[in-house]
Amino acid sequence: MMSIYSKIQALSKSVEDFNIKNKEDLESFRLQYVSRKGPLMTLFACMKTVAVAEKKKVGALLNTLKSSAQKKFSEAKNILYTPSSPHEVIADYTLPVADDLGACHPLSIITEKMVQVLQNIGFNLAEGPEIDTDWYNFTALNFPPQHPARDMQDTFFLSKDFLLRTHTSSVQIRMMEKNQLPLRIITPGRVFRKEAISARTHCMFHQMEALYVAKEVNFLQLKATLLYFVQNMFGSQTKMRLRPSYFPFTEPSAELDIACQVCLGKGCALCKNTGWVEIGGAGLVDPQVLLHCKIDPQKYRGFAFGMGIERIAMLLYRIDDIRLFTENDLQFLKQFKHVSF
Repeated sequence: MMSIYSKIQALSKSVEDFNIKNKEDLESFRLQYVSRKGPLMTLFACMKTVAVAEKKKVGALLNTLKSSAQKKFSEAKNILYTPSSPHEVIADYTLPVADDLGACHPLSIITEKMVQVLQNIGFNLAEGPEIDTDWYNFTALNFPPQHPARDMQDTFFLSKDFLLRTHTSSVQIRMMEKNQLPLRIITPGRVFRKEAISARTHCMFHQMEALYVAKEVNFLQLKATLLYFVQNMFGSQTKMRLRPSYFPFTEPSAELDIACQVCLGKGCALCKNTGWVEIGGAGLVDPQVLLHCKIDPQKYRGFAFGMGIERIAMLLYRIDDIRLFTENDLQFLKQFKHVSF
């Protein structure tokens, strides 16, 4: 068995004989002889087994070897990383990484918060494909054959039967078809519509929808769930209201408004001096939708609601241009580096 002196001698010769010709060799030398996981550090770890009388001598030899390896590395690095001209820029990959790990995207922050709020009251996360069929995106959701949403100018059709989903309600149909009731899900995701891109609209955006199907479901439960969501997202004093509306997949249906977060309900340009801002739609699941999923509407009922994630983010962060979410402007994104809920 080699003595520690023999190991030190062999390692010293290896360091001396190592020929550093390029940056790859330099990195290989660093890993073998300078890094904290190399054989030199292993020898230092063996010091605890050395006899007390020999420790001083062995320690001196190891320190000399360590200094020799570090000196050879530094000299080679200076040569290889010295620019040949004032305009040449050389990257030094051995430098420590800058302490700048980026920032979470504002939409990711808001989506996580929305999901968290609803998971706290028993909703489960569900996902589905962004490319879907007419059945899941329209027919099963009670859209009549001549509904305007089916027009080519409103939907991205990939073929006669396949399209880019226009809402995440298609995921709800897929989950209801499994008939694992009661069902309580949230479906955040990306959706697509043929919209003109402007400060307020985009052809690609994100939605989060929620669905609850059970034997005892009523509109009062829907209202209570919406109030819980609104006050946990916007503040405990936030007021909300429901206005009658129409959606093919819910009956009765309602638009969800909250008190304007800028003027606090007094009236401003954002809320068009009404004091209210619309953030989504809601309603009780239409019995026909349940039948499409082979669920007996005489035994089960449900409620659903949905809203645009960009819309919520714009209200919370006072952002006035939806295009900022997709332009990857670092100056914009860095503002959210330390933002969290």
